[in-house]
Amino acid sequence: QVQLVESGGGSVQAGGSLRLSCTASGTTYRSYMGWFRQAPGKEREGVASIYTGAGHTYYADSVKGRFTISQDNAKNTVYLQMNSLKPEDTALYYCAARGGIGVSFTPLLRETYNYWGQGTQVTVSS
Repeated sequence: QVQLVESGGGSVQAGGSLRLSCTASGTTYRSYMGWFRQAPGKEREGVASIYTGAGHTYYADSVKGRFTISQDNAKNTVYLQMNSLKPEDTALYYCAARGGIGVSFTPLLRETYNYWGQGTQVTVSS
């Protein structure tokens, strides 16, 4: 019902910037869209999320002030602008969506989301 495709990953030097894109297709309304990341040997963690209806945004403490999530409804696309990148930001980044209209969810919790993209690699070198 929902397909998600990420793009924009790559390798950058510390202090650099990247913008990730996630384009959604399908017929199901997406109430929440989020970005998660997973480094080798670590659990997948929430980075940023947006409540699509009102545009409310949520961020992990580790990225506040550096990352910005936004949406372009006309293009069915969610972005993650990443500035001032650090080596510890290195991970596989996943786009996620919650399909359908429902009750309030915890924005950065994995269990909130029921659709996932394939991931895009971000590598930050020192």
